[in-house]
Amino acid sequence: MAAENSKQFWKRSAKLPGSIQPVYGAQHPPLDPRLTKNFIKERSKVNAVPLKNKKASSFHEFARNTSDAWDIGDDEEEDFSSPSFQTLNSKVALATAAQVLENHSKLRVKPERSQSTTSDAPASYKVIKSSSDAQLSRNASDTCLRNPLHKQQSLPLRPIIPLVARISDQNASGAPPMTVREKTRLEKFRQLLSSHNTDLDELRKCSWPGVPREVRPVTWRLLSGYLPANTERRKLTLQRKREEYFGFIEQYYDSRNEEHHQDTYRQIHIDIPRTNPLIPLFQQPLVQEIFERILFIWAIRHPASGYVQGINDLVTPFFVVFLSEYVEEDVENFDVTNLSQDVLRSIEADSFWCMSKLLDGIQDNYTFAQPGIQKKVQALEELVSRIDEQVHNHFRRYEVEYLQFAFRWMNNLLMRELPLRCTIRLWDTYQSEPEGFSHFHLYVCAAFLIKWRKEILEEEDFQGLLMLLQNLPTIHWGNEEIGLLLAEAYRLKYMFADAPNHYRR
Repeated sequence: MAAENSKQFWKRSAKLPGSIQPVYGAQHPPLDPRLTKNFIKERSKVNAVPLKNKKASSFHEFARNTSDAWDIGDDEEEDFSSPSFQTLNSKVALATAAQVLENHSKLRVKPERSQSTTSDAPASYKVIKSSSDAQLSRNASDTCLRNPLHKQQSLPLRPIIPLVARISDQNASGAPPMTVREKTRLEKFRQLLSSHNTDLDELRKCSWPGVPREVRPVTWRLLSGYLPANTERRKLTLQRKREEYFGFIEQYYDSRNEEHHQDTYRQIHIDIPRTNPLIPLFQQPLVQEIFERILFIWAIRHPASGYVQGINDLVTPFFVVFLSEYVEEDVENFDVTNLSQDVLRSIEADSFWCMSKLLDGIQDNYTFAQPGIQKKVQALEELVSRIDEQVHNHFRRYEVEYLQFAFRWMNNLLMRELPLRCTIRLWDTYQSEPEGFSHFHLYVCAAFLIKWRKEILEEEDFQGLLMLLQNLPTIHWGNEEIGLLLAEAYRLKYMFADAPNHYRR
């Protein structure tokens, strides 16, 4: 009980000395007078449509009412010995148990088709890779199994980790067999990469539809500008840049204990365990130490922005890609202590430099008041109002501001909305596009939003819309879905990028 009171006390007392102040990044937008309750109430008097039982009239009320859902472990110390858990009537329990047994006995006398289906399930079970594969598997399976979810629930075997945590290119664990076309593309990449001076323009064209896993590490180093195109200079460049990074570690890392850096380091230390919590790889202490060093060194070398929540997510794709250079199997459960110290140092330094190159192009996203994100969210609103006026008006009707959901899309580059495998595929294209992480990302977000127009229009209250937009069902997405999303984004860019006035109101 004392622990619970203490926990609640620290939740309430956010301004006590030594406490961490809220950093508006990953989950919440910065405070804006447009989003205050008074402003929304004034607007609602003018143009709001009356709604039935509308309990939350603002984003902050909604966030406050649902904040406990984001607190991991808050309910772990629930006292199950309290009277509220001891009020179950014994007669009711016996009657319920008898009913369950009766239902099970009825299931046994049903046709053998259902029994054979469940008994054969472990042998035929496979992870569905995409929506099209799901449709094919449903057509090929027994007609009694209309819902693949029921099939999975009846299995005694479970995946080692949730499906969302699969990092391989497709949704299934392990790489699928290579097609002739994929082998041809891989050979094309190898020829480009092994030439004396790699043609970067040609490499970008080849990388736009995706980079093969085998050559992705060196391709990303080249496309990010970290590695020179000349093959003779690459080895010396890598050696010099890696030594330079660890020189920063020796020079600056001890300063994390100094008073003026303690808040930065403490916030990084808090955020690291929250990075991809479903993937065991990122819960390893050694990996978390690597991330802490990368983020701290970047923060103190960029004092204009410093560390902002969300930057921690941007390390993970680089780390996974450079780790895959040394690991043949899926990396989700790989123990990094099996790698040599030199290999780990190379992965860490390369991740730092490539992340730094990425952030150089979007640093205004993370400076004071995050003006880059504010501008991108406004541009998204203007773009959607032209692309799909019905969706735009639906948001206005229920007083949903774009900043309330799209802030995270811009701050984290959609990493909180997509499985990591999809982010890696997305970044293949981002690194192939001019200003991919800033300009092209806007059109990807627009295409991503319109992708869910049917679900959006079905929601008819503020809370429902926010819950949908913050928990979009992309768990089964793979290369196919990302390819379609990028194609639609490219179409939107082709229509609007050279004529920006077309999407201004």
